[in-house]
Amino acid sequence: MRYFIFLAYDGTEYHGWQYQPNAMSVQQRLQEALSVLLDGDVSCVGAGRTDTGVHARMMVAHFDTDEAVDTDRLVFKLNGLLPSDISVYRVVPVLADAHARFSALSRRYRYYISLRKDPFNVRYVARMYYTLDFDVMNRAAALLLRYDDFGSFCKAHSDNKTNICHVTQAIWMRQDEDVYCFEITADRFLRNMVRAIVGTLLDVGRGKITLGQFEEVIQSGDRCVAGDSVPAQGLFLEEISYPQDIFI
Repeated sequence: MRYFIFLAYDGTEYHGWQYQPNAMSVQQRLQEALSVLLDGDVSCVGAGRTDTGVHARMMVAHFDTDEAVDTDRLVFKLNGLLPSDISVYRVVPVLADAHARFSALSRRYRYYISLRKDPFNVRYVARMYYTLDFDVMNRAAALLLRYDDFGSFCKAHSDNKTNICHVTQAIWMRQDEDVYCFEITADRFLRNMVRAIVGTLLDVGRGKITLGQFEEVIQSGDRCVAGDSVPAQGLFLEEISYPQDIFI
């Protein structure tokens, strides 16, 4: 049987989601715990990859078993076995051909920035040291919805088969007096895409480039002309949506 597992994690201590031979990843931690509890080697497939230091309020992975499992009991035991920075919310049965990555309809990310130093959010918010014009940044963000080729914001030498993504939302929002977040939703994301978009939007907000130049960056398809990628700790994978008919 196939199951979807919904989990969250603080990515600070991990080299991303995906298994790596010489560094600890979230996927490795989860597979080790599942293998212990299900008494055999268990591999899981994630909905995507988060980079080193990136967090997830919702990650989804699927795994297969020969026999049905007590999902509530498995959730309880996983949370007892996993470290404190990884939490499993639920395990649910799905159709045999349901896929954590390819069945997903959309993904939503948020990137958090702060305009002042705060010792209590240093692991989760990137500090900015300059004044930003969020109105013009939102005008620039709205331009993203007009395009579907995001090669300008893809990490160089990535193995993507296509740079096409369909962005349905991109907006800056104020969280409190000094914290803002950028929220973006699309059917898929390229490697490093959100952090590169945010870095380029910050260039707009600080007056380094104009709205017209931002649009030229999108149109160019050239990563070299876009802004720097922002630090990993401010990025959260917030939500992944699926069609309801894949769940049993």
